[in-house]
Amino acid sequence: MDILVIGGGGREHAICWALAKSPKAGTIYCAPGNAGSGEVAELVPIQVGEFDRLTAFAKEKQVGLVVIGPDDPLADGIVDAFEQENIPVFGPRKNAAHIEGSKTFMKDLLHKYNIPTAAYEKFDNYEAALEYLRSQPVPIVIKADGLAAGKGVTVAFTREEAEKALSDIMVSQVFGSAGSQVVIEEFMSGQEMSILSFVDGETVRPMSAAQDHKQVFDGDKGPNTGGMGTYSPLPHIPDSIIEEAVETIIKPTAKAMVAEGRPFRGVLFAGLMITPDGKPKTIEFNARFGDPETQVVLPRLKSDLLEIFLAAVNGTLDQVEIEWSEEAAVCVVLASPGYPASYPKGLEISGLDQVQEALVFHAGTARNADGGWATNGGRVLGVVGLGRDIAEARSKAYAEAERITFEGKHFRTDIAAKALK
Repeated sequence: MDILVIGGGGREHAICWALAKSPKAGTIYCAPGNAGSGEVAELVPIQVGEFDRLTAFAKEKQVGLVVIGPDDPLADGIVDAFEQENIPVFGPRKNAAHIEGSKTFMKDLLHKYNIPTAAYEKFDNYEAALEYLRSQPVPIVIKADGLAAGKGVTVAFTREEAEKALSDIMVSQVFGSAGSQVVIEEFMSGQEMSILSFVDGETVRPMSAAQDHKQVFDGDKGPNTGGMGTYSPLPHIPDSIIEEAVETIIKPTAKAMVAEGRPFRGVLFAGLMITPDGKPKTIEFNARFGDPETQVVLPRLKSDLLEIFLAAVNGTLDQVEIEWSEEAAVCVVLASPGYPASYPKGLEISGLDQVQEALVFHAGTARNADGGWATNGGRVLGVVGLGRDIAEARSKAYAEAERITFEGKHFRTDIAAKALK
């Protein structure tokens, strides 16, 4: 079966890599992909927003399955576009992807169905939002309602920081129309964890839990990024808490979406906080594989990813056995100088051919004129170490990351350190 994967980052490289292991996989196409995913897939020069061209390509090549990676096309209805052409597609329809596309929708849904989350208020008027903000204690969390490439959330520890974040979103409109509404919510402290689940309506099949590191600098300092590294499993978080999150948050949310006439099919990604009293609460939901969570979760999947995707599309997800490896995985993201602010492109990358004991998923790379590797994004590479435990996986990831060089390369040195305390 030929497959089309849509997206161009490290997540899509990992998806293509995992699909390529399936004995049922024929040619894997990736649109637009990147230079790294071009090692396991045939690159297609069509952008993720060009629905007409993508559906025409899928029909021309008679692909048996389309897999959607990023959030923007899901929110814009790409799954509906493929379904209208009777092309099998893995991902949520537009009305279900709204759980990520609108934070106010998501918070209201959780509130309506009594699903644990932080207290919040929503605003579409700057003055009203500012007045409310000034009545609340800090720290406090300010979120742009719409999609903002993972950067629309500010955890403000001072009143000045909070007011600046609100002004940036609603007055300066740094995130455009995504900031026409805001959610202001209570600050939750504790351990964060991510649980991605394969979902088909009310059938929920959770993947192994992971933890992301959002801030750019060690010790969770500095501005938010798309994610500087991840690890899985989470040995320091009891299985009972993970099970509680699935039973009290993820399954009820899938059920609520069905009740609202928005049945979810695809990957439902729960961003969770384990509060100091040991109770999981919802931070956010995403409507797709996380990046870079995918890079540590899929290498631990023992089952055939293609079979899981097809079962979800065909409504038989409840009949599929899903097995996970006992191995641990740690991903260290190598970023361009300046990221998450502006950064140069085209910096020469060397040492990729020296990596022996890690997987390398390309997030922002290209081929330069002489066929070598060059940077082409903020997050450039994800170096994934696998081992019998977190400590071994972590030492492999960092040792192999050191072999790769490009000008101004930076990365966090404390990925997965929390699991070793």
